[in-house]
Amino acid sequence: MQDRVQKANGITIQGLILNIGLAALKFFAGVVSNSGAIIADAGHSLSDLSTDIAILWGVNAAARPADQDHQYGHGRIETIVSAGIGIFLFIVGGVIFFEGMRNIVSVIAGRILPRPGWFAFFAAVISLISKEWMYRRTVLIGTETGNQALVVNAWHHRSDALSSLGVMVGIFGAIVLGERGHILDPLTAVVVSGLIMKVAYSVVGGSFNELMEGSLSDDQEKEILDLAYSIEGVRDAHKLRTRRIGHNAAIELHICVREDLDIRQGHDIATNVEDVLKKKFGPGTFISVHIEPFDDGRHQDL
Repeated sequence: MQDRVQKANGITIQGLILNIGLAALKFFAGVVSNSGAIIADAGHSLSDLSTDIAILWGVNAAARPADQDHQYGHGRIETIVSAGIGIFLFIVGGVIFFEGMRNIVSVIAGRILPRPGWFAFFAAVISLISKEWMYRRTVLIGTETGNQALVVNAWHHRSDALSSLGVMVGIFGAIVLGERGHILDPLTAVVVSGLIMKVAYSVVGGSFNELMEGSLSDDQEKEILDLAYSIEGVRDAHKLRTRRIGHNAAIELHICVREDLDIRQGHDIATNVEDVLKKKFGPGTFISVHIEPFDDGRHQDL
């Protein structure tokens, strides 16, 4: 658990420092190069700071051990943080969309946007490369540790990278094509905003499904039953109930064993079922196995 928290904190702090540096670079480049697009992108980088802070708080809060008031631990904090970041990501995408549409209408109406300089273009290139690198690093660690909040924050990094890509294309078009290329910036921004909101919708939906006690996938539940049946002495497995608690799974299962077994033998079989499930789904998995007698009238071993 401690290693998981350290990895999450480490990559999040790296992202926080990067966002501060990129925001300063892009704001300065925007002022020097007369680029409103790159200044807006600097604001996007600053907005990422709030999610980094939320991740740092959420990961450490979720790592607190179970107590009398939270006997299943504090893993749901990660889910709440993921949902919050997803909603924030959706809002960011919506702002980019409406701003892009406003600029498209302005260009169509004959408004001439300011011509930016090359400094703004190279600032956007640096932002694109660094944020894509941060996305790949964060999603890797988030997947390794099973931290959904980190995976969501990784997509926030990518949204910034895509935003910088749109700014980069728009600035390049404005510099090279002149007034004819001005519309490239808002057009690209609208496309990028659609991708951002699509990801955000998926993230928020998954988080709310978990908060509503959504079950594990059908494939995962089938695997749970298959693993239970693989244990010697299990003659039937049923009444399976599953859910997520943060990055951990919770599994409730009834198994049937021969009715002529004593309590110790039945307990050992149930323990073997728990062990094989924890080996598959992780040591933090919450497992409850209820034992029932099974009598097929013949007492034949499976």
